[in-house]
Amino acid sequence: MAKKDRAVVIGTGVGGLGAAVRLALKGYRVDAFEAAPTYGGKLAECWLGDYRFDMGPSVFAMPHRVEELFELAGVPMAGHFQYRKLEKTFRYFWGDGTRVQGWSDPQRLAEELERVLQVPPQRTLDHVRRAHRLLDTTGRTFMEHSLHHVKTLWKGGVGRALFNARVPELMDTLHEVDKRQFKDPKAVQFFDRFATYNGSNPYTTPGIMRMIAGLEHERGPFYPIGGMRTIVSSLHALAEKVGVRFHFNAPVERILLDPTKRKVTGVRAHGADHGADVVVCNMDIEPAYRKLLPDLRAPERTLKQERSTSAIVFYWGIKRSFPELGLHNIFFSNDYRAEFAQLFDKLDVTDDPTVYVNITSKEDAPDAPPGCENWFAMINAPYLAGQDVDAMVRRTRAAILGKLQRILGVDIEPLIVVEDVLDPARIQERTQSHLGSIYGTSSNSKWAAFRRHPNQHPKVRGLRFCGVTVHPGGGIPLALLSAKLATETLPDAR
Repeated sequence: MAKKDRAVVIGTGVGGLGAAVRLALKGYRVDAFEAAPTYGGKLAECWLGDYRFDMGPSVFAMPHRVEELFELAGVPMAGHFQYRKLEKTFRYFWGDGTRVQGWSDPQRLAEELERVLQVPPQRTLDHVRRAHRLLDTTGRTFMEHSLHHVKTLWKGGVGRALFNARVPELMDTLHEVDKRQFKDPKAVQFFDRFATYNGSNPYTTPGIMRMIAGLEHERGPFYPIGGMRTIVSSLHALAEKVGVRFHFNAPVERILLDPTKRKVTGVRAHGADHGADVVVCNMDIEPAYRKLLPDLRAPERTLKQERSTSAIVFYWGIKRSFPELGLHNIFFSNDYRAEFAQLFDKLDVTDDPTVYVNITSKEDAPDAPPGCENWFAMINAPYLAGQDVDAMVRRTRAAILGKLQRILGVDIEPLIVVEDVLDPARIQERTQSHLGSIYGTSSNSKWAAFRRHPNQHPKVRGLRFCGVTVHPGGGIPLALLSAKLATETLPDAR
């Protein structure tokens, strides 16, 4: 096959896998290079004794983004990947004993918030339905089209999308929008939390981010049977089926350009050059420029934007079961504003963090021994800025255990039989995520969506980018959309 028919994908996170499949279906001979020993990026898993843990993303939405790839390939998905919709979304806990069950059905959610928080049902219904309408109009436009070229802006109808948004949704913060809709501070906190889905701050992120509530409480979250790892294992199998060749333990050292720096010519890995007319980079955009493209002028304004949050995660095998907990559980802080000020202004963790506990053994019993549970206990953490990470982890562990004991009325520490931890430094080391930031840049400004790096390099032909650190943003569905945007305008291979 001619050199011009070759494509290289750098990195095999979910975005890279999606790009590899799409390139192969366009007729390219695709080689995917991965620095790690296996595929999947942040969608990793581990076993600690008899306990299985998803190590990274734990919320699955928009499964049609995975289905789309199998449909394009003409491969039945049933034998590779299965999922189910969750009627119950998250269980929410406050320090004063208040407990709320989230629902993917807006009517049931409205009834629950009325029962527990005395929120008028119509307030909740109006809020969720407006959020869903935004997602289906403005959000869809911003996610499914490039925002960096006049042609695609016109095609995507960005002007019309902005017109569909209300002025407060564009000019006010998410917290201001939520506070205007709800009088009860717990209801406000409930909906403010959706800013964290892309590592942002509800007190600064624009009100248009309310659309995420529509995704969870109208379309609903889903659970991939077998755990989150099955998303990437199924896409890896599909990629191999359509002819993608994988190279593991093979870090790319350089993206190669022609002498004019106007055209990509391949990559260098393990000291050998691999020619290609198309290179799709699924690496964090910051190290992609600093390490792989050192001779190319970097977009400093883009790279120097504020980073999103990182995380501290404890993987705990718990030797008893808690029927009051579900798959997804949130234990709120008493002062949400102070928590985010600590995260983004002081770049530190708070002693009263909001804690997320994910327990996949609630859905997949083999993930823990009988009568036991696998707890993924996480808080949002600041990106790396010279902090003493080990000290931050010790403080966080004590804060999480203290909060869980107060709210659940059980001393958790004696129940822990196996343990591991993931912190911002380890996230940076394992996934090359700059400063340990999970989502690349934050969405803490009105123009953040327009300032993300585009999926196509504006000056270098054949150089494309995908993944959570470029347009359209963080999360599994958007990473798969970025793969589509990075490859759909390429011609079929000849």
